Amino acid sequence: MNSAPNPQTPSNSTEDSTDLHDLAFEHLKVSLDAGVLTLMIDRPAAKNALYGKLYAHLAHALEFAERSPEVKNVILRGAGADFTAGNDLDEFIAFSQMSDIKDAALPAFRFIKAAATLSKPLIIAIKGVAIGIGTTILCHADFVYCDDTAVFALPFVSLGLTPEAGMTRLMTQQIGYLRTCELLFCAKKFDAALAKDYGLISHITHDTDVYEHAQNTARALAALPMSALTASKRLLRQDLDETLACIDKEGEVFLERLRSKELLEAISAFREKRPADFSQFDG
Repeated sequence: MNSAPNPQTPSNSTEDSTDLHDLAFEHLKVSLDAGVLTLMIDRPAAKNALYGKLYAHLAHALEFAERSPEVKNVILRGAGADFTAGNDLDEFIAFSQMSDIKDAALPAFRFIKAAATLSKPLIIAIKGVAIGIGTTILCHADFVYCDDTAVFALPFVSLGLTPEAGMTRLMTQQIGYLRTCELLFCAKKFDAALAKDYGLISHITHDTDVYEHAQNTARALAALPMSALTASKRLLRQDLDETLACIDKEGEVFLERLRSKELLEAISAFREKRPADFSQFDG
């Protein structure tokens, strides 16, 4: 497991910038071509696992996309063979020892809300693992593409945690309550075929590279009337206020669970390559 760098937020000096040159981030590559802003999580040695500073960078980039008239749509992807392994577990341990978890966790929630409120099309392209936030963030995408290597999982409960990113509302709406319970409570990994069958993704690319497929869609969208696209997305997501309220409520419970003994046991068991024993916390 790779250690997460110390959480840190971007400088406020570029907070409201619409200059692409200000978007130079560690572990995140940003490029703009013909209206398509591509955000590539670039931490392949850690399977693109996320941590505080990287969440802040992603949020900043999405907020830039919202402000900039040059950006017509956004592609979110990982570098190399994976999308993201989710939150770096070392950061969870650090959180459990902090007196004020809320401030440290703010970048993650800022990223989630930036994705939820983006008025322009968001395309997510997936290879390899899409774990935890790598699966829940799909609920905020307008197009989700993956190839046959994709592996998804919602390991929250098995880590002693609770779901986030508004998935308790959005995923139940998208795939149904029973299927959401199956994926969340059982916490088993599932493949692209099941994700497509359940309605979590738009398309599995078999004959073309998934990143190329996403680019083709993005270029086609960039040629459409922007005002019509954004107005249509607003109509499709008329319940955005309820979604943001759900994200906040989930966040409150999630922060409480970051202090749980079950989380520390789950991480210890993972590192020691043994089954977790939660029975000691019963009663």
